[in-house]
Amino acid sequence: MVLMQIVPRIAFYPSLLYNIVLEKLSFHNWYNRIDEHIILGALPFRHMTEQLSTEENVKGVITMNEEFETRFLVNTQQEWEENGIKQLRLDTEDFINSPTLTNIIEGMKFIEQIKRDNGTVYVHCKAGRTRSATIVACYIIQKVGCSPTEAVDFIRGKRSHILLRQKQMDSIEEFYNTIKNKPDVNDTT
Repeated sequence: MVLMQIVPRIAFYPSLLYNIVLEKLSFHNWYNRIDEHIILGALPFRHMTEQLSTEENVKGVITMNEEFETRFLVNTQQEWEENGIKQLRLDTEDFINSPTLTNIIEGMKFIEQIKRDNGTVYVHCKAGRTRSATIVACYIIQKVGCSPTEAVDFIRGKRSHILLRQKQMDSIEEFYNTIKNKPDVNDTT
């Protein structure tokens, strides 16, 4: 078990560098707009803050990373707030975990809060492919009432390099089953 906790830390910087290279070679966008209120992306580096705020109307950030992943490269919660952006951190281990149902519901409530203020939420993990894509798929399910497969296909049409494994699909399915008879996620506690 300890080894499974060490692997994400060892693999973090090499895999981040890999994603930067792919973006520089124009194989992948660093982020993609999913709808008028959601952007799905990779780590929002500090130098991107003004662009995200002014050009993309980002008023909220959902961080799916563990603290060590954002320590040096990404704004702290205080730095986000100094730029008029709220942050919700939902720590989820890379490679081995998926967001919990509790975290997904907390993310949905946060998105609804930012939407009420007519803002955009930047949902990210390291690469914007797995942990954050799980949250965004749940958002699409809640927004349009579609199935998990339809939500993932919709996102893949906007960000083709998402990578949802069985563990993430299980989380999405669990959320779907939770709201199937209770579509207002704000009522689930």
